[in-house]
Amino acid sequence: MVSPSMQDVTALIDGDILVYRVGFSIDDPEEEKFAISRMGHMVDSLLSVEGVEAYEGYITGKTNYRTDYAKELPYKGNRSKARRPVHYDTLREYLTSKWGFELVEGQEADDAIGIEVYNLPEDRSCVMSIDKDLDMLRGWHYNFVKKELYYVEEKDAIRNFYTQILTGDRVDNIQGLKGIGIKKATKILQDCEGEQQLFDAVLSAYDNDVDTLTERARLLWIRRKAGEIWIPKISQR
Repeated sequence: MVSPSMQDVTALIDGDILVYRVGFSIDDPEEEKFAISRMGHMVDSLLSVEGVEAYEGYITGKTNYRTDYAKELPYKGNRSKARRPVHYDTLREYLTSKWGFELVEGQEADDAIGIEVYNLPEDRSCVMSIDKDLDMLRGWHYNFVKKELYYVEEKDAIRNFYTQILTGDRVDNIQGLKGIGIKKATKILQDCEGEQQLFDAVLSAYDNDVDTLTERARLLWIRRKAGEIWIPKISQR
């Protein structure tokens, strides 16, 4: 697909990533003003990509529905003792007050981005992040570290999701199948056409353990509609 003029799309910015990247780059408690300045420059640089005119930004709040579904392991439980950037709160406040980023409660910034992607026409959004999880959303994506603009077709977005059910997500403390990385997952799904075949192949890899599969999938799924909870695609055969 031909890349769009960014004047015609809405940039959807992952504020969580910005806070951590800028925050950890300036770790001195005395450098708060410098951290704020660097954040301002980073947002400015995103909005200068191909003349972006419209944007929305999101930051994850304190509550997340996924914690109610995580029975196997605490959702993001491996982060409980992880250190946050020194200027974490300051940078979040700056993004909401100065740039109008939305503080998202009950779900994650990723979900708010996903919902907006599917609210907009198919080629009229551009997700700005470096988070590979967001590749389960269709449309334009901009990796602001690699300076790479690319398009994810809907069929590939769904395939990326089922691939992640197989591999899991260590960053978020979500288990995958033992011994399955991206190469094996790709091989398992290589002959699948359509979501039903993808689901059936993943369920088979899980030895028909639909409960474990469903829990992990619900934690991994990025919402496309408000309040959406992922439902397994059990074949009616």
